[in-house]
Amino acid sequence: MTDANRSAAEEIDFVVDRKFTEYMSYVAGASLDDIQSCMKRNLGNIRQQNAQNYQKILQCYNMYNYWGKLDPENNVYELIENRGAAMKEHHGDFTWLYGRLCDYRSKKTLFGIVENWLTFSMASLDRIIEKTFCHYFDLDIVKCDANEVFIDLGAYTGDTVMNYLDSYIGYKKIYCYEIVPHIYQKLRQSLERYPNIELREKGVGDKNGMMYITDEEPSDTMHKLADAGTAEVPVVTLDEDITEPVTFIKMDIEGGEQKAILGCKNHIQATHPKLAVSVYHNNEDIWKCARMIDEIDPGYKFYLRYSGGNYYPSECVLLGV
Repeated sequence: MTDANRSAAEEIDFVVDRKFTEYMSYVAGASLDDIQSCMKRNLGNIRQQNAQNYQKILQCYNMYNYWGKLDPENNVYELIENRGAAMKEHHGDFTWLYGRLCDYRSKKTLFGIVENWLTFSMASLDRIIEKTFCHYFDLDIVKCDANEVFIDLGAYTGDTVMNYLDSYIGYKKIYCYEIVPHIYQKLRQSLERYPNIELREKGVGDKNGMMYITDEEPSDTMHKLADAGTAEVPVVTLDEDITEPVTFIKMDIEGGEQKAILGCKNHIQATHPKLAVSVYHNNEDIWKCARMIDEIDPGYKFYLRYSGGNYYPSECVLLGV
């Protein structure tokens, strides 16, 4: 890198630092009412600038109801109320995470998500979309070899495993967990020709027991574990269900990541596996999951990568190594 390029890169880093600090200072100093009013004004500006984008944003938020409903025409601002409160109450946690992130791609990602939360700006998300590596598998950070024991929590139809096989050479064992029966059958069909891959039709949490699959989700990728439903499913802790050492755990389980982390804390402490944790299914996972991992094992280095779209912030992954 030339001196000119190095100076330009350093200037970009400085701008991200400064702007993130400005946002957190604003959140810390403003009242919750002021923060929520600011978010409402910014959403209104989107409506004035591009009505089509405005309607698409509302459609996405209300279809994928992870964060609260949003229907300004009927004075429903649950999402803004929830997110405003999350930022106000936990601005110190966001600042802590920013300081713990180990590269500026990660810092820029967190800044872009915070900016989108406050402004609904599509450009904020455009700037952070991953364009180089597969989802979960940043080859600059996550190194794998033929001795990997890879755990896929929320394996769906095997798409993550296939991306793993495309990204790395060899593995020792792969375990796949999936809770939805008809998706589990597709998973089995997708991976049956590969050796040393074990499929388990179970959920993963912080204790063993039975739970239910949520009904009538808008997408097959969104089924969650709940205390009531039509289909019962066994739930296990990873610590008790897998006794051999593990080297890599991926979690994308629709908001169940915190409980899954608690259920594999012995693995985290014993073998320090690489972690790829989805942190977008609610308004606290983006900082809370890192806090939990850090309390279990303070030796982890953290990174954030974003593979979602630009209408709403989804597909954000915390990488821990």
